[in-house]
Amino acid sequence: MFDLKIVGGTVVDGRGGAPVVGDVAIAEGRIVAVGDCPGPARRTLDARGAHVLPGFVDVHTHYDGQVSWDEELTPSSLHGVTTCVMGSCGVGFAPVRPGREGALVELMEGVEDIPGSALAEGIPWGWESFADYMDAVGAIPHAIDFLLQVPHDPLRMYVMGERAVASQAATDDEIAAMRDLLRAALEAGAAGFSTGRSDNHRTARGSATPASEVDARELAGIAGAFRGLGHGVLQAVSDFDMMAGPERFDPEFDLLEAMAEASGGRPMSISTMQRDHAPDQWRKILARTERAVARGLDVRCQVGARGIGVLLGLEATFHPFMGLPSYKAIASLSLAERVARMKSPELRARILSEKSDKVAGDGTPVPPLADFFLANLDMLSMRLYPMGERPLYEPKMDTCLAAEALRAGVPVLERIYDALLEDGGKALLYFPIYNYTGLNLDVVREMLLHPRALVGLGDAGAHVGTVCDASMPTFLLTHWARDRQDGIPLERVVSMQARDTARFVGLTDRGTLEPGMRADVNVLDVGRLSLLRPVMQRDLPAGGRRLVQRAEGYVATLVAGELVADRGELTGARPGRLVRMGRRA
Repeated sequence: MFDLKIVGGTVVDGRGGAPVVGDVAIAEGRIVAVGDCPGPARRTLDARGAHVLPGFVDVHTHYDGQVSWDEELTPSSLHGVTTCVMGSCGVGFAPVRPGREGALVELMEGVEDIPGSALAEGIPWGWESFADYMDAVGAIPHAIDFLLQVPHDPLRMYVMGERAVASQAATDDEIAAMRDLLRAALEAGAAGFSTGRSDNHRTARGSATPASEVDARELAGIAGAFRGLGHGVLQAVSDFDMMAGPERFDPEFDLLEAMAEASGGRPMSISTMQRDHAPDQWRKILARTERAVARGLDVRCQVGARGIGVLLGLEATFHPFMGLPSYKAIASLSLAERVARMKSPELRARILSEKSDKVAGDGTPVPPLADFFLANLDMLSMRLYPMGERPLYEPKMDTCLAAEALRAGVPVLERIYDALLEDGGKALLYFPIYNYTGLNLDVVREMLLHPRALVGLGDAGAHVGTVCDASMPTFLLTHWARDRQDGIPLERVVSMQARDTARFVGLTDRGTLEPGMRADVNVLDVGRLSLLRPVMQRDLPAGGRRLVQRAEGYVATLVAGELVADRGELTGARPGRLVRMGRRA
């Protein structure tokens, strides 16, 4: 007797083979048969006309705080993700000295645009070591599974205290202490180690992140913690000293290779994207990765599925009028009141005639982005698009706001102003920053199809007022596997975000639909699958706001054989758990 049988669906098993019509039988949280599954079941799920896929594994999220208060882990659990990996980019909340929790909140607030008030109120704290943190969040039931990486910045802050600033080198004893702490966390089941080396990452006070400038000696010294263990991955984000000049690229890549070598060759992923200031740098990352692989290292290029940018709106963290004196005078009003005032011809004319004050800093990249945007409006408005109810992430150039303004014969700033007032001020504008130099996603396609590509960079749980890229798993299925003329076959897209991501982090019990595998399953109507426009929700602690994007077309999502989402709504089931790597399930 099966517990559940999913019948009549088109099965895409995650192994790369062509889809086939068949059944999937589940018992005791595991898949026991695929294809012809004779025998009765306590329940059946009719999947005729739908596709049956393995659950998705998201290797790049920032739910490190949210996991301690949100059992649902939305919006990832609404997009077919059944396992997610946290502790990305070198930031997180453990280890932490008692009394120093606020410093980690400032760090996460600045780097990942998560309201500090929400983190301060929502996180229950009470832990010190990384193992303590794992115990605390692992005791909470969740809708989906999750893994935890050890972030470099908290590790450095715990060991070095006030000396843990970007310009300060660690001593040999401090490096040894960080290595020992990482080893203890790995032995407790941590999934790996992440480090952040981007100049764009800043604390809420505007300071460089603690580990952003560390040398190869520190990275290699810490990575020695992996030696002798059979699990663990490395994750690095770097802009490769882009602004310092191309001559800095190879020394930076050498440093990351040294870390991978010191770990005993553990798998490492490097964030890879196209930046306007160095539009061919991503090709250099791919080329160096290929050379590293030829030398025997296991290096992957972590790539996003679409342009990486920000959403502008009156409810969002950023819009181009935020620094104008007359707007600042009404900024504290409710959305409805602001919209009513902004529709006044007098206030409209005054705002549009003003020069922006320099946007005062919360330390994040948003204030300088606001200043830069207004200073370069004519150029940037060619990459600014209205986001409708059914968002397009590869819009045609003639739909940009600059083109709309030209057709209407009005200044582009006026068109932006009016666009932000649409839908009662809830309208959003899409501004892709990375991966969109050519005003299309051709570069993204080339990245995704590279043999060393690893799908990621969704940043789920982060940048809550500017980004909602947790929906990338759904976008891969709609845009790349279904809609784009030169897209990617469905079976390959499924493998990329299920089997490939699972195997990279060392999970061998999920990612494919095969007998013996964990019953993490998605049933969806590919033809009806679509993304809805992100909306701002006030559901963070302390009344904090975040963008949440939903999708239509998901029929069911199962975690360990339990139905966690039904027709796009979460059921309240909590089969999710902390996955401790290096231990038997």
